Amino acid sequence: MEEKKTGIRGRRLVAGLLVLAAFLVYVFRLVDWQIVKGASFLEQADKSSLYQVEMSTARGEVRDASGSGLAVNRTGYAVVLDKAYLSEETENQTILTLIRLMDSKGETWSDELPITVNSKGNYEFVSGKDKEISTLKSKNFLNVESYATADQCMQHLIEWYDCGGYSAQDTRDIVSVRYNMTKSAFSVSTPYTFAADVGNDTVAVLSENSMKLPGVQVKLTTVRDYPDGTLLPHILGTIGSISAEEWNTLKEKGYDYNDRIGKSGIEQAYENSLRGQNGQKVVEMTGQGNVASETVTTSPQPGKSVYLTIDSKLQKVLNTSLAQNIKATREYGQQLCARNYKGSSSAHGEDCVAGGAVVLRVSDFAVLASSTFPTYDENEYLSDTNYYSQLLQNKDLPLINRAFNGIFTPGSIVKPYVTLAALQEKVITTSTRLLGNSLYTRFSDVGLPLRSIGNYGMITADYAIEKSSNSFFYEVGYRTGISTLNLYAPRFGLGVETGVELSESAGVLAGPTERSASGGSWWDADTVEAAVGQSDNQFTPLQLATYVATIANNGTRLKSHIVDKITNYAGDEVISQAKAQKVEDVGVDQSYIDYVKKAMHSVATDGTASSMFGNYGIQIAAKTGTAVLTPHSDNVTFIAFAPYENPQIAIAVVLEHGATGKYCMTVAKDALDAYFYGKTVDEKGNLVMPSASEQTAGSSSSGTSSAVSSQP
Repeated sequence: MEEKKTGIRGRRLVAGLLVLAAFLVYVFRLVDWQIVKGASFLEQADKSSLYQVEMSTARGEVRDASGSGLAVNRTGYAVVLDKAYLSEETENQTILTLIRLMDSKGETWSDELPITVNSKGNYEFVSGKDKEISTLKSKNFLNVESYATADQCMQHLIEWYDCGGYSAQDTRDIVSVRYNMTKSAFSVSTPYTFAADVGNDTVAVLSENSMKLPGVQVKLTTVRDYPDGTLLPHILGTIGSISAEEWNTLKEKGYDYNDRIGKSGIEQAYENSLRGQNGQKVVEMTGQGNVASETVTTSPQPGKSVYLTIDSKLQKVLNTSLAQNIKATREYGQQLCARNYKGSSSAHGEDCVAGGAVVLRVSDFAVLASSTFPTYDENEYLSDTNYYSQLLQNKDLPLINRAFNGIFTPGSIVKPYVTLAALQEKVITTSTRLLGNSLYTRFSDVGLPLRSIGNYGMITADYAIEKSSNSFFYEVGYRTGISTLNLYAPRFGLGVETGVELSESAGVLAGPTERSASGGSWWDADTVEAAVGQSDNQFTPLQLATYVATIANNGTRLKSHIVDKITNYAGDEVISQAKAQKVEDVGVDQSYIDYVKKAMHSVATDGTASSMFGNYGIQIAAKTGTAVLTPHSDNVTFIAFAPYENPQIAIAVVLEHGATGKYCMTVAKDALDAYFYGKTVDEKGNLVMPSASEQTAGSSSSGTSSAVSSQP
C-alpha cells in the first residue's frame, strides 16, 4: 500500500515538473517577445499598419468686382470607396449594388471606360473616345496591340478583376469602376471618389443599405457651383477629372489621379491659386485589417479666391442685347431676302449667327463685360454629356470665346488709327483735302476701280472719318504705305495680344509678311484695302476695345486685364491687387489725338452713328465699320468711348455677317444704358430701364452714374 502511494506521489511530481517546465517555456517566450524583441516587433508593426491619407480641401472661389459669386462652392456629398473598410471577397458585388442604387436614384457616377454594350449584348468601343481607348490599350495598362477589339480588352479586364458570372452590362459596369480605381492608384492611402456630388435622397438610401455596402462612405464635401451658368461660361471655364497626361506632369506637385483641375478659362489659368493645399491624416490599421485610429497631422488649406473686374449687371445686359440683336439681324435679313431687296435674295444679314462685344474701363483697361454669341450653359455642360456632345456638333461653334479668340474683318473702324499714323508721319495735315467721291480711280487703268459711298468732293480727314469715306482713306493708305501703317497698328493693340490673363488670339495684321506666309504677293491695291479695314486684316473684339480705349486714353495703351485681385478664401485678406500697367505710347502728338477724337465725336452727332446717338444723353465718340465678305453678308463693327470729354468706358461690338449697322450700334447703346443709366434684365429676359427716381438714387450712390446729365 505504501509503495502504491509512493508511485502516485512520483507521478504527480513528474507531472508538476512538466507543467512547470512548460510554464517556464511560455514565460521565456513572453519575456523574449515583449522585453528582448518588443521594440523590434513594435517598430515592425508600426511600419505595416500606419498609412498617410490625404484630406481634400475646398477650391478657391471666383467672384465679380462687387464680390458676387461666379464660381462658388456649396456643401455636397461625395460617395467614396475606402480600401481600409472594403472587403476583397465581396468587392465586385459591393460595387454592383452601389451602381444599381445610384442608377435607381438617377445619380451620375464616374464612368470613364471607353467600352459599351451594344443592342446585341456585345462589347464595342465608344465612338469618339480614341484617346481613352489608346490609354486603355497602352503599355501602361493592358499592353495589348493597337488592333485589339473591345471584346479582347474586356476579357483581360474580367480576368484581372475576377468579375465573371455577371451579365454583360453588369460586368462592364463593375469593370469600369475597377478600371478607374486602378488608374486612380486606389489604396488605403488613396480612397476612390465613386460619385462627386449626390443628393440628400441618395445619401438616405445609401445609409439604409450600409450593411450591403462595406467600404462605401458618404463624405461631406464642397461642390463647384455656377449660380448663373450662362453669364460667363467662356471666361470662367470649367473643371474636370485630371487626365493621364496631366497627371504625369502634375503628380510631382502633389496631384492625385482622383483630382479635378481647371480645364479652361479662369479655372485653368488660376489653377495654382484656386487649388488649395490638401491636408493629411495618419490611419492606423490592426493586423486583421481593421482601422484602429485616425490622426490629423496637417489640416487642409482652402484655395485662394479670384476676383474679376467683371460687372455682372453690365455683363448680363451685354449678353442679352448681343443675343437679341443677332436674332433681330437674322430676321430682318430674311425679310429683305424675301423682298429681293436691291435685286438680291441673299447677303442681307440672314446668315448672322455670331458676334462678340467687350467693354473696357479706360482708366486701367479692366474688362467690365465680355460677351460671346452663340454661348452655352456651363452647368448643363458639366452635368449632361448629351448637351456637351450637342455643343461639339453645333456648326456655329458655341464653345469658342469669340470676344477673345474670334477674329473678324473690321472694316472702317480702323480709319481713326490710319489717320493718326498719316498725320504723325506728315503724309497729310489736318488741312489736307483729298477727293471723297464714290469712285477711287488710281487703279482703274489696271481694271480695278474701287467704290465708295458718297460724293463729298474735296474733304479733310475729320470729315472723312465722320462720313466714313473710303475714297479718302484709299488715297491716305496709298500715300502712307503698308510698312508705316503696320508700324502704328500694334501700338494701338491691333495684330498683337492685349495681355489679358486668358487665352486670346493675336489676330491678323494685313501686310507683305502675312501674305507671303500663305504663298501670295502683296500689291499697292492691297495696301489701300488694308487702310479701310479690308484685305487680310482680322482682329478680336478685345483688340478693338483696346484700340479705342487707347485713343480715349490719349495714346497710352495699357495692359487689358480681367482679374482684379486675389485674396484668401474668406476674401478678407488681399494677397495681390491688379494695377494699371502701361504697355506703350502710340507716339502720336496730342493735338492729332484730339483732332481724331473730335472727329469720332462728330460720327455720333452728325455722321454714320447719328441715327442712334445724335440725341443720346451722354456725349460719346464713335466709329462705325462695314467689311465686305462676299458671298456672305458683310461684317458690321462699332467702337466707341464715353463720355467724350472724360472717357470712362470703351466699347467694341462685332456682328459677323450683320449686314446693317443698326443692330450692332444697339448692342453698344444697351451697354451704355446699363453703365450710365442702370438698364437691367428683368426676370423674363427683357431689357428694362429704371424709373427716373431709381436713376436719381443710383446717381447719388454709384460712381458710374455721376456723369449722367439727362435720360436718353
